[in-house]
Amino acid sequence: MYANDGFRELKRHECLRLLAGVPVGRIVYTRRALPAVLPVNFGLDGDGAVLLRTSAVSDLVRAVDGAVVAFEADEIDAARHSGWSVVVTGPASVVTDPAEHRRLTRSCPLSWAPTPQEVLVRIRPELVTGRELIGGRTLYGVDLTT
Repeated sequence: MYANDGFRELKRHECLRLLAGVPVGRIVYTRRALPAVLPVNFGLDGDGAVLLRTSAVSDLVRAVDGAVVAFEADEIDAARHSGWSVVVTGPASVVTDPAEHRRLTRSCPLSWAPTPQEVLVRIRPELVTGRELIGGRTLYGVDLTT
């Protein structure tokens, strides 16, 4: 078990800066009363909302539209035993307003699995949390990298 001093809680602005630097994360939602996790490419809106494109007829859209979901992204350096993880939690919704859809379409990356009937899903960032694992492994304060 890692000692707590090996981790640092990240501030909201740090979390959003880190999220903006990676192309893929995981959306966490409920599907048929069970937890589901799906990797997706994504973008961020100016307010920190997570944006993704998906098929209008997908199970994902049916499950998340109007529901509270979590979105997680990270970057890990296994050789250095360091990295970070950020979680955005909030309500997800399909963007239906035509003007908002046009605006977001310009800034949201294309889906890596495009479909003919794509929609934009927006996750409002009500809670943004993150942790950074500071380089080096420790166990109860003892450095294990040597």
